[in-house]
Amino acid sequence: MSSVTSPKQIAASLTEFWSPRVVAEVDDAYIKVARVQGQLAWHSHADEDELFLVLKGRLVIELEDRKVELGEGEMFVVPKGVRHNPIADEECHLMLIERKTTLHTGDVVTDKTRSLDEQLRPL
Repeated sequence: MSSVTSPKQIAASLTEFWSPRVVAEVDDAYIKVARVQGQLAWHSHADEDELFLVLKGRLVIELEDRKVELGEGEMFVVPKGVRHNPIADEECHLMLIERKTTLHTGDVVTDKTRSLDEQLRPL
């Protein structure tokens, strides 16, 4: 049985930056929230699209050919195979929708990379 969830409240309660947490699942996708600040890393997801929805603040997603700027309530889908680098100059809260097979930083591993087990741990 599902329960009512507030992605905004959960994101605001997180204590770590760039450490997404799974808050729900829909078919073969996870719904995640994260607090972010600074930049993550240039990476791509070979087989999965990735949806970013800004819950609070501003996010810039660098792509190889342009920058996408998102404000509160705006979303953008990074298509599979497209290299991207999310950046938040100030604290930003996000909701992400990704297939369950999506690796946090795709084809790159950094000190900010989180395993699926870390993302699934209880809130």
